[in-house]
Parts: sequence; C-alpha cells; structure tokens
Amino acid sequence: MNSTIVSQAFSSATSVIALHCSGSGAAQWRKLGEALGSRHAFVAPEHYGCDSTGPWSGERAFTLADEAARTIGIIDASRGKVHLVGHSYGGGVALRAAVERPERIASITLYEPSAFHLLKVMGAHGAYALAEIIAISKRTADGVTCGDYRGAAASFVDYWGGRGAWEALRPSVQAALTRWAPKAPLDFRALLDERTPASAYTGLRVPALIMRGQHAPVPTRAIAERLPMLLPAARLAIVEGAGHMGPLTHADSVNAMIVRHIAEADATA
Repeated sequence: MNSTIVSQAFSSATSVIALHCSGSGAAQWRKLGEALGSRHAFVAPEHYGCDSTGPWSGERAFTLADEAARTIGIIDASRGKVHLVGHSYGGGVALRAAVERPERIASITLYEPSAFHLLKVMGAHGAYALAEIIAISKRTADGVTCGDYRGAAASFVDYWGGRGAWEALRPSVQAALTRWAPKAPLDFRALLDERTPASAYTGLRVPALIMRGQHAPVPTRAIAERLPMLLPAARLAIVEGAGHMGPLTHADSVNAMIVRHIAEADATA
C-alpha cells in the first residue's frame, strides 16, 4: 500500500479527493490522477489500516465518522469546493464527508459505494442483500478473531473480486492484505452501523455520478441503483464487463467517465 498521493497545492486549482476501497491504497487512483492532469489538485488519502496511516487507535468503537475525519480535514484545508470520488468503502466514506460538508462539494462520483446501512430501509430486496453482507462480514471477522488473517483476507478478496481473485494476486499484495485484514471487521461494522438517515442524502444537490459494474454483487448493485433516487442530481452508469473491482480491472473506462463527470460539473459551475 502506497502513502497518500498529492499533486499540486490545494489553492492552485479545484481539488479532487479520491478515496480507495478497503484493503487498497492511494496507488489505486494513480491513473486517475494522471488522467486529470494539471487541471485539478489531486489527493488520494489512505484509510486506517494502511501502512502509511497505521491501525485505528482502539480508544473507542470505530465509526465511519472517524474514517471520514481525514477527508473532512482536507476539505476544510482547501480554498474552494472539492470533487469527491470514492470506490466501495471509499464511497461510503465520501458520502459521510459530503453530508458533513455539503456546501463544500462540487460533485460526487461513486463506484459501488458500500453504504450498507441503506439496505436496512430497502424492503425485502434490501434484507436479502444485507444478509449476504453480514455473512461475509462474519466470515472475515471469524478469521481475524482466530488469528487466520490470511484466510480472512482471502475470503474478503474472493467475495469482492470473484473466485480465484486471491490466488491471482502477487505474493507481495497477498502479504499486504494479510497485514491489513484486522481492519476489515471495523470497516464492515462502521458501514453497517452508520446512522446517517437516507433522507440526509437528499440535501446533496450537486452533480452525482453513481457507477456500478455490469457484474456487481447483489448488495452494492442494490445500493448503486437506490442512490440516484435519493441524490437530487444523480445519474447511474453501468460499466460493461466490470465487477465490483472495476476501478482497477477497467481503470481506463472508469477513469474516463470520472474525468468527464468532473469536467461537466466544472462547466456547469
């Protein structure tokens, strides 16, 4: 996992803040930063559990607000509005930050945000998807509590990336994910226990692009399809051939859509 990527001073241009998925790092968004070029200041902060940030302090129960605090600090340090980009867990963090600083957001782009708390208010379909997420959350937590960090990481990766995804990773990446694994239960718990009501998202009246892969898992597919009904200026885009890890497996297509969305938001502003 690489340390936070930062390009340009915050004051030089409208900032783009890109938040990575669980178990990943700032390097996930390196190609996006290159695609944005010099038009925007670009920062990709890393979450707790990454080598650059270290583990959560453990001083109290971990929440999504704790994770979002770093992003909110970046927003507060910028002079103008910012564009928020988030994938999976990073999408959940981005939503929390946007709700806390709605007047500072220029646009939002989320790829299958794992805002699992929304599944609780989505009827029978949401309940089915919620049960699926709780099951993988428990499997991961059980691996961590018994000390099988590698097994926990493998289950996590194969759920989100598809069967065989873990074995396809380089040994160095497997080792990094094994070190990260104790953070996974905290991410799941923070997302499931998030208390922001669905009604709060109606206040985010900024251009929003919600993306999902053609082969999205049931839980994040449901969330991606519900969010455009909550965000007043949102639209849904489907990335052909992609799954949940589209920002990595289909980076060129996903990044092109993100760059276009940000450019359109800037033009409108």
